[in-house]
Amino acid sequence: MPSLPLISVAGLISDDADVRRKTAAELGRACREVGFFYVIDHGIPEAVVNRAFAGARDLFQLPIDKKQALSIKLSPHNRGYVAMSDEKLNPAAGADQKEAFNIGTDFPDDHPEVVAGKPFRGVNFWPPIEGWREQALDYFNHCLNLGRTIHRGFSLDLGIDEHFFDSHLSAPIATLRMLRYPASAGELDREDGAAGTHTDYGNVTILATDEVAGLEVLNRQGEWIQAPYVPGAFVCNIGDCLMRWSNNHYVSTPHRVRPPEQERYSIAFFLEVNPDSVVDPRDIVKDQDPLYPPILCSDYLAERLNATYDHREGSRKSQG
Repeated sequence: MPSLPLISVAGLISDDADVRRKTAAELGRACREVGFFYVIDHGIPEAVVNRAFAGARDLFQLPIDKKQALSIKLSPHNRGYVAMSDEKLNPAAGADQKEAFNIGTDFPDDHPEVVAGKPFRGVNFWPPIEGWREQALDYFNHCLNLGRTIHRGFSLDLGIDEHFFDSHLSAPIATLRMLRYPASAGELDREDGAAGTHTDYGNVTILATDEVAGLEVLNRQGEWIQAPYVPGAFVCNIGDCLMRWSNNHYVSTPHRVRPPEQERYSIAFFLEVNPDSVVDPRDIVKDQDPLYPPILCSDYLAERLNATYDHREGSRKSQG
């Protein structure tokens, strides 16, 4: 059994309110005590996940010039290709040894928010691979639905209206990030060699991994523990924005990816709320003084993102 909690989230969509509350309590306990957990019975078909991983492999096998033509440096909205060593999640450990590709909500180029240049509202870049866009968006939409369900569990556990987050997740900032870590070149002793120690910035991350080890989580006792592959499960973790919103009732957890012994793929789905949502602990904690002032979600993310890149062109998200 994995050392992280394993939660069946099917209970969150049960018609039985007691079942929903019981499942939400399991979720909340994981968020308070660990900050990481596995979810099973999530409703995302295995075929959808397999197609997403196949698409990631096809993408990263493209020639470097075709990938660079889709570079994230050409997007002010966190879309596109991130080359090897372009990120430093932990600057003290040097550049991350990984490449990535980000897509967000698929806005057309004539969408009013795109035309207006609204933060985190841009067009996606698409690789020249037949059917790739449709497969990636299918996976994106499945993860978004799961993220909304998990947020209803957060609401129940925190003692607020079960549907509190629904309006904040109507058109959220969401990023699907495909990641490839090359096999280590004799650097297995580098603890932060693949993705440096960091916490995620948003509300919740939904991560699918292949069977190659690498992800490690810093538990509350200060020990690094592995988060191994569990068939049919996603690894989820709390981000800094939800920690802030919950007034530190939920705590984001440092994690890293060590250099893998063989090539490793993962797909992360980072879910924040709508750009114009105000993140205010007073929404959730009624009987305590807020530890943080209110802030727009888009402003909070913009404050956090650029430091992991060597370039500073626009607002970008950099998470492992």
